[in-house]
Amino acid sequence: MAHGTNTTDGAGGLPDSADVIVIGGGAVGENAAARAVRGGLSVLLIEHERLGGECSFWACVPSKALLRPGNALAAARRVPGVPCEGPLDARAVLDRRDAFVSHWDDTGQRQWAQGAGVTVVRGRARLAGERKVTVDDGAVLRAEHAVVVCTGSVAVMPDVEGLSSVPVWTSREATSAGAVPGSLAVLGGGVVGVEMAQAWARLGASVDLLVDTDRVLPRMPAFAGERVAEGLRADGVRVTLGTTARAVSAVSGGVRVDLGEAGHLNAEHLLVATGRRPATDDLGLDTLGLTPGEPLATDDTGLVTGVGGQWLYAAGDVTGRAPLTHQGKYAARVVGDVVSARAAGRAVRAEPWTHHAATADHHAVPQVVFTDPEVASVGRVEPAEPGHRAVELDIAVAGSSLHADGYTGRARLLVDTEREVLLGATFVGQDVAELLHSATIAVVGEVPLRRLWHAVPAFPTISEVWLRLLEDYGL
Repeated sequence: MAHGTNTTDGAGGLPDSADVIVIGGGAVGENAAARAVRGGLSVLLIEHERLGGECSFWACVPSKALLRPGNALAAARRVPGVPCEGPLDARAVLDRRDAFVSHWDDTGQRQWAQGAGVTVVRGRARLAGERKVTVDDGAVLRAEHAVVVCTGSVAVMPDVEGLSSVPVWTSREATSAGAVPGSLAVLGGGVVGVEMAQAWARLGASVDLLVDTDRVLPRMPAFAGERVAEGLRADGVRVTLGTTARAVSAVSGGVRVDLGEAGHLNAEHLLVATGRRPATDDLGLDTLGLTPGEPLATDDTGLVTGVGGQWLYAAGDVTGRAPLTHQGKYAARVVGDVVSARAAGRAVRAEPWTHHAATADHHAVPQVVFTDPEVASVGRVEPAEPGHRAVELDIAVAGSSLHADGYTGRARLLVDTEREVLLGATFVGQDVAELLHSATIAVVGEVPLRRLWHAVPAFPTISEVWLRLLEDYGL
């Protein structure tokens, strides 16, 4: 597959203009492009790597493909009578992962684009002035109506002595490795760190997780991080909290990580999972008076602030708003509708909760951490004002007991007591991800708790915890 060339994935040469140019062909860019085509516009979608982007090939899809077999085996072992002796078949897990990412071949994504009426341009795009984009510093393309930036994010490298001089894994290498490492050190206790630590530990690697805070998942409620850490330790992961890598160096067979007074450790590979930042370094932002490396600030319609003319839009991680694939796709659909409306001379209704405003970014961002136990959260996770009340209890209902022997879980609702509506919810436990959408609907719809009480959970399911939470609130 050719990359970095001024060619299209269709007949004919490189077009010099279109109604809309989308920079970045990941899941977010694909959604923006498809929505604009749906609105009657022609679209050029420019991508310098694989169409489908980070999520399809190096993030969401392969990471969950690595995690799911271990979660399924652990779940089976919690139900007596299910024959499940022995470890995971690592080769089979990796082969299944490879199939889910189409062996890193984006042919299927290109076929989708062709069928959707999107013209794909191979190359690295840079902004070059109002409605102008260059590809590989050569051809100049012009957008008649809008340019939409969906370039995503890149891994952050912390300032650790020696780190730049040794080979390290980022999330890309962690999700695409072709063999199980003998040992793995992981820097960072966020989502990528905990998910990859557990995935590789269950596949047979010896794993150390090094966290510079006092708990993993520091942005989640404390009980979430505590229970995930317990799950990691049960799988043999050595979790070290409150420690910082002082220096890194190459040694025979891998990497040495110096931890100061905490000593040092050696590992075959070092995964750096210390966060991500918007990918705007080499995007030509300086030609518009914007700062390279900084996120593209947008309003709720996706219009980039600080640039006149209502032509530059952005969606997804590149904005820094809600760096999750599903939220980026949501914002991209908004942008596509807004661009289509303005191109047709129709009014843009940017009021909250319309098709032209990504309002959920501020109130109801759902996220799942696919460890065992899972963490599922939406909206606020901690009380922020005097009228906020947290209702919290163990997930201990008939459905959870039947689901797994010794089931342990925790649930928290955050309530606005004045309006008696849900502001957020957090669930921790085996298979709680499927509880999340009901919570998201309740937050987005501002469903009154006294009406929510009439949404009777089926018996015996884990969802019965909703009834217990509402009763604990006082209904």
